[in-house]
Amino acid sequence: MAISTLLNLTVPLANDTSASSQGLLMPKLAYRFRVTLENFGITGNTTELTKQVIDASRPNLSFDPIQLDVYNSKIYMAGKHTWAPVTINLRDDVNGNVQRSVGEQLQKQFDFYEQSSAASGQDYKFTTRIEILDGGNGANTPTVLETFELYGCYLESANYNQLAYSNSTDPVSIALNIQYDNAVQSPQGTGIGTAIGRTVNTLVTGGGA
Repeated sequence: MAISTLLNLTVPLANDTSASSQGLLMPKLAYRFRVTLENFGITGNTTELTKQVIDASRPNLSFDPIQLDVYNSKIYMAGKHTWAPVTINLRDDVNGNVQRSVGEQLQKQFDFYEQSSAASGQDYKFTTRIEILDGGNGANTPTVLETFELYGCYLESANYNQLAYSNSTDPVSIALNIQYDNAVQSPQGTGIGTAIGRTVNTLVTGGGA
């Protein structure tokens, strides 16, 4: 049963008759997520990594500015884009599954014993999948609300962090910085990767440079 007074707990919008009866939309929650690393390491035991994730950052995108100097002003355009690395923090388990997978991935990128490099990027690159879930579990299969798929990933850095006698609350952890070539939100149509098509001249926002 809807409680009418709770429908007022939202932001009133001008010229929008639905705002007064809509109520506040349910947000996505930061602790309901799942991270999957595909083609990571050698043994393929990436489910252990998924279960040991502490936290993960989401993609960060920026465009290089192109500055055009004109008569009395400056005009700016969007240049090439850059995907900033994402960070994933993992708990290191007593069976060594996490550090073994991380070590295997690092060895794929560069053999530290033989001092031998991989022949090409496709020999070691993997896919990272970051999913936001709705809270379902067990018999109630969770619904995936949003997925970021990161393609062409490699480990930019692996930090095995520190040990301390004074620290009696935190588990041993490994921090991974993951660089990638491209990121798309799926299913397509939900954000980055949506088929918008190119705009020409004044069809959308107008103006030239």
